[in-house]
Amino acid sequence: MNIHQIYGIIPPLVTPFRDDGSIDEQAHRAEVRFLIEKAHVHGIAVCGSTGEGHALTTDETRHIVGITMEETRSRVPVIAGVIANSTQAAVERGKAVADLGVAALQVTPVHYVFRPDDDSMLRHFAAISEGSGLPVIIYNVIPWSYLLPPLLVRILRDVDGVIGVKQSASDMKALADLLLLIEEAGIQNRVRILSAVDALLYPSFELGAHGAVAAILTAVPEWCVALWDAVAAGDKEKALLLHKNLLRLWNAIDAPNLPANVRTAMRAAGRDGGVPRPPMPSSSAAQEECVRLALEKAQIPVLSK
Repeated sequence: MNIHQIYGIIPPLVTPFRDDGSIDEQAHRAEVRFLIEKAHVHGIAVCGSTGEGHALTTDETRHIVGITMEETRSRVPVIAGVIANSTQAAVERGKAVADLGVAALQVTPVHYVFRPDDDSMLRHFAAISEGSGLPVIIYNVIPWSYLLPPLLVRILRDVDGVIGVKQSASDMKALADLLLLIEEAGIQNRVRILSAVDALLYPSFELGAHGAVAAILTAVPEWCVALWDAVAAGDKEKALLLHKNLLRLWNAIDAPNLPANVRTAMRAAGRDGGVPRPPMPSSSAAQEECVRLALEKAQIPVLSK
């Protein structure tokens, strides 16, 4: 896999659960087709936090990744999420999808209360890549297992199997520092830095992020592709207008039940994201109204080319 194929708008799909907790395979397949054929995204991510990967079994993860690969038909790269609390469990999850053709694993640090020290963190990600045989993108999102930019650059420099970072936690300074430090380390051409700072995708792209994997991309993929294209074209007026649309929507969906609110935005566009898996609640009436108003205020004509 050429890492330069991992770029641009890579929506992290919700997992379309039914009311009984089962996975709606047809809804998932339809969403993958829509994102590629209608929204023209540059990649697909599954089983991450937006996809409630923490609530999936290893067998379910393999099934979701498998049907995703069937629908993409190698048209775009697929990134598979791994959310686990031990190196052994993460390797097991990675091995379960290793033969399916994914471009990389997106792996969170451990999310329980005990943070590994920096050396142990490096060994953790190295072992996952070596054990699964797949490239690893670090999903830097866990507050108590947070990786600061110098540690991230150390891992990217010293561990061949770790090819990138998805910078989240609304930390724009960390994203900027990371982009600067990889350049200073001379590794900017062999790693991928992806933004998950949903509210600030515009400045992320202007600073040089290679793309984004963020919940808002799934809520309104067309807006995000248009933003990526506007930044690439140097159309600052269009980019700023799209940023304002996205910021209003992010302010409406940002909550502990974010995956549910992403589904609400999808539903407004006629896309079926199913329901969240308990104990995550569905969007409240107030949240649904906030999403409706944000979509209503959006200046959609800026999407026309």
